[in-house]
Amino acid sequence: MPEQTTAGGQPPTPSQTVGPFYGYALPFPGGGDIAPAGHPDAVTVHGYVYDGDGAPVPDALLEFWQGGPGTGLPGSIRRSTVTGGYLGRNGVDFTGFGRVPTDADGHYAVRTLPPAAPAALPYLSVCVFARGLTHHLYTRAYLVQDGTDALLDALDPARRATLRARREPGPARHRTHRFDIRLQGEGETVFLEFT
Repeated sequence: MPEQTTAGGQPPTPSQTVGPFYGYALPFPGGGDIAPAGHPDAVTVHGYVYDGDGAPVPDALLEFWQGGPGTGLPGSIRRSTVTGGYLGRNGVDFTGFGRVPTDADGHYAVRTLPPAAPAALPYLSVCVFARGLTHHLYTRAYLVQDGTDALLDALDPARRATLRARREPGPARHRTHRFDIRLQGEGETVFLEFT
């Protein structure tokens, strides 16, 4: 097959992916600390991001959004009144937003409060950025195992299981949930499309 060229005779510019480019500026200190420091109801959600071959992805970036306890309304991160940029977290308020990179083993962790949603089963919204993706991916992590939800109810049980975080056993881990994300292949996480 002949090599594809542009009108000027040069090969076309390769397409771009959404990563990896995360090591600078996108992650921020305390990005996984969604809950106020020392909050007695804080839970940990952690897991791994895997590629289509089942290998961990060491340079993915995950964003989490969720409604706050009780009202279901999110908080906010403090912003600079001058530049609008990130000013930090005061460690007291619930922000409802977190951003964490995976480590060299493909692992991530966030510390948050149990999500609330007034009219549905509560969940964390998750956005995945990773090498090889031309668009970021959206999914959900449900921490509650029982109850009805329109999205979950529309899926067959095997696919539904990919959206449920598993509570880890043992008294020391009673507030810890495991949520792995598989980008493709066997056990692929259900991803959502927004139009």
